[in-house]
Amino acid sequence: MLVIRRRAGEVVLIGDGVEVTVIEVAGSRVKLGIQAPADVPILRKEIQLAAQQNMAAAEGVTVASVGRLLAALGGHTQASKDTRSGARAPHQ
Repeated sequence: MLVIRRRAGEVVLIGDGVEVTVIEVAGSRVKLGIQAPADVPILRKEIQLAAQQNMAAAEGVTVASVGRLLAALGGHTQASKDTRSGARAPHQ
């Protein structure tokens, strides 16, 4: 890992197309501005980790498990809630 020190207004270049600018430093917080090509994803690491955890959890979901869950809930679906409240189901 490369560790460098930058002050507000200073820039770090990564590769040919990514530019990271230190916008503001306040206490232990740093505000960064990132310019990159549209095809370069920019994600906060905690968001990426949460997405990976959600994908891993969803891999175990099957049609059968959803059916069992609905049965355990007594068959309550959005459609049955809508008809009980007087709302009409959309035409198909």
